[in-house]
Amino acid sequence: MSAHRTTLRRAGTVAALATAGVLAAAGVASAHVTVHPESYAKGATDGVLTFRVPNEEDKASTTKVQVFLPTDHPVLGVLVTPQNGWTAKVTSTKLKTPVKTDDGNITDAVSEITWTGGKIGAGQYEDFNVAFGQLPDDTDQLSFKTLQTYSDGDVVRWIEEAAAGDDEPENPAPVLKLTAKESEDGDATPAASASTAATATKTTSASSSGSSSDSTARGLGIAGLIVGVLGLAAGAFAVVRSRAPRS
Repeated sequence: MSAHRTTLRRAGTVAALATAGVLAAAGVASAHVTVHPESYAKGATDGVLTFRVPNEEDKASTTKVQVFLPTDHPVLGVLVTPQNGWTAKVTSTKLKTPVKTDDGNITDAVSEITWTGGKIGAGQYEDFNVAFGQLPDDTDQLSFKTLQTYSDGDVVRWIEEAAAGDDEPENPAPVLKLTAKESEDGDATPAASASTAATATKTTSASSSGSSSDSTARGLGIAGLIVGVLGLAAGAFAVVRSRAPRS
């Protein structure tokens, strides 16, 4: 019985360590600076972007946040929401290529927003809201490089961008996905609809060709389950036999 209990304790310890590792990894991943919502339609108007900044340090507070807006695909009509304890400084830049709108050409756009004066303590986060008049419609995503400064002078640079197919970098920049525009009746644009139809066709074909393999997999799974049950029964029988002489 002593050996049996020792084995159970070791198994429980391994499981606990594995669970702790997974939770720790999830905590690290969730500590990045992020933008919400994660996506908007291309060319969307009159919306709000929320930059969520968590404090990663145990012995220092976040005292400065700098968010850099892209100027090659500018966000138009940027307004900053007043934030208790924080002072926002908005910097605009002259665009290399003016943006044509119904109200005329836009030649300047916000390129940086800096918040100072406040404090984000250990185990806390702050949401910084930014309203916009219009998002660009000529790109699939916007990257907002961010610098996070701590009270001890440390600066975390959230500026890395993941290449297609690569894992998430250590210090990723907040990324806003831009999805296909919607038509007046609420459907996706023709190009997006054609892409969706093609994807559905491929999925149907894959499902048909994989039906036979699914049946085989189910059969193997059932067979494995039966073998496992028989193995458990045999083990239980062996335990009973080993205890009988002691009784």
